Amino acid sequence: MAAGYNPPLQVVGFIATRRGDAERGPAVRVRPEDATLRGVADGELVWIYGPRRHDLASVIVDDTLPRGGVVVRDVAGLAPTEIIRLVRVDNGDRPLLNPKPV
Repeated sequence: MAAGYNPPLQVVGFIATRRGDAERGPAVRVRPEDATLRGVADGELVWIYGPRRHDLASVIVDDTLPRGGVVVRDVAGLAPTEIIRLVRVDNGDRPLLNPKPV
């Protein structure tokens, strides 16, 4: 894998939540292979670079997605079929946002 290799991803779904929903906030669902290629793990923060703006979101690994496709939740300025890039946030020793129980 070459350093800086970050192929684009296509938004294949969008989830908009409402007040009172159990799971809320900006998130991006990514296939495990796509997450590994970008060096991100479940619960980490990433920058989502879209065609109009960029936002922070947490990563949710989901193996039901097609290769190269992502589903975004509560990320303004994105719509299905748009092309985005994910860039890992260097958060040092900070814990993950959504740690999985061991």
